[in-house]
Amino acid sequence: MCSDFSILYQDDVLCAVAKPSGIMVHRSAITTDRVFLNDLLRERIGRRVWPAHRLDRATSGVLLFALTADAAAVLGRQFERGTVEKRYLTLVRGWLPDEGRIDRPLRDGRGAGRDYEALTCFRCLGRTELPVAVAPHATARYSLAEVRPETGRTHQIRRHFNHIAHPIVGDVNHGDRHHNRLFRQRYGCHRLLLHASCLGFTHPDSGEPVRIEADLEAEFSAVLNAVGLSAAA
Repeated sequence: MCSDFSILYQDDVLCAVAKPSGIMVHRSAITTDRVFLNDLLRERIGRRVWPAHRLDRATSGVLLFALTADAAAVLGRQFERGTVEKRYLTLVRGWLPDEGRIDRPLRDGRGAGRDYEALTCFRCLGRTELPVAVAPHATARYSLAEVRPETGRTHQIRRHFNHIAHPIVGDVNHGDRHHNRLFRQRYGCHRLLLHASCLGFTHPDSGEPVRIEADLEAEFSAVLNAVGLSAAA
């Protein structure tokens, strides 16, 4: 697990970091982890921090924190209203269409037996085919996609792409074990290939638009290069 991270943006009420893959944001009742990004950031900047949203342990990228309770409340309302721009990069099994929209309700753990609206839009940035047999196919096909989740359900992107038969490479819960094994053995890739590349929102104090971006981690970039794809596509 990587506990090293960089600060992408900081002012009096906000701090955004580049979250590494493999570290949890904060403590939960079901984890045995002992290191959390929330604690590491508090120690680094010497201030109390409030996570404005969440990223899965396995996901890397832009993670926003509020530095005051008031800023946390304002940002929370923006996320609830769906006015925050969220963009991700991911590598999935198979060839995606040029663009698409996945509109499928998901259970989110907030109500027994209840499904919540969930919408994910995507744009295909590139496709590749490897001369490697992965049953039942003679070759292995993959797509790089830019993803825009319009809602924020638990594991939404991962569950939605699995639903349309294009699971994310490296997803051990919602993915394809055969393709995950191929990437571990052939490329030494042991992570989920999902990265929060951009976050856009309204500053809680100034009211000005803010847009924060995070580069891909080295391992993710190396895998894309190895399969002949580029995030700059």
